[in-house]
Amino acid sequence: GPPHGIQVERDKLNKYGRPLLGCTIKPKLGLSAKNYGRAVYECLRGGLDFTKDDENVNSQPFMRWRDRFLFCAEALYKAQAETGEIKGHYLNATAGTCEEMMKRAVFARELGVPIVMHDYLTGGFTANTSLAHYCRDNGLLLHIHRAMHAVIDRQKNHGMHFRVLAKALRMSGGDHIHAGTVVGKLEGEREMTLGFVDLLRDDFIEKDRSRGIFFTQDWVSMPGVIPVASGGIHVWHTPALTEIFGDDSVLQFGGGTLGHPWGNAP
Repeated sequence: GPPHGIQVERDKLNKYGRPLLGCTIKPKLGLSAKNYGRAVYECLRGGLDFTKDDENVNSQPFMRWRDRFLFCAEALYKAQAETGEIKGHYLNATAGTCEEMMKRAVFARELGVPIVMHDYLTGGFTANTSLAHYCRDNGLLLHIHRAMHAVIDRQKNHGMHFRVLAKALRMSGGDHIHAGTVVGKLEGEREMTLGFVDLLRDDFIEKDRSRGIFFTQDWVSMPGVIPVASGGIHVWHTPALTEIFGDDSVLQFGGGTLGHPWGNAP
């Protein structure tokens, strides 16, 4: 199950009664580690709770992972000192081998950051579960990105629905998972999305075929996962997003923050 769950995460962050706000650092690729850290600092100081490594950011020649981790940790502590709030940056630990992934997670823990990130479909479920166990044992939160999901779930007559992948993730372990945005899409998709959002968060979900829930699901005491709305959303979508997802969610405005005409941190 999830390393910590919704309630423990709120206690760790000391943030209650509202959705958490995040932002994916853009441009996806091309920044040096130092400039990347600067963007992280500006976004966190400006009032966001989290910033995020893009799923494509790993360890490229222009920005090796260790350099990025160091500059992001520095940005994090500086923003925390100036705002008096607990902040986080999802450091992407996804790597070519499970051992390398664990090495990055250990380095993140040594830096004292609160959260790491993993692409659970490209990394694989066994690697994800290993990382989830490590995060639970060492007090790290685990943000899960669903890179590659569209290859599996987008076609109507082939593959697996994301609902199944989301349930598998709750069992494998993760504290956040990207769950689509709903805004601007068709109503049917909204019902389907809310169906698997409930499957991620709630203890007991009644069978409801209209929302794509074919069986009653009892999670017993397994902690919940926070759904993350991310991708093409900006500040004007906030009322709709809070109405759809409620308080236990993370709203991530990447281009909506870094592409804002007022700059990252007014």
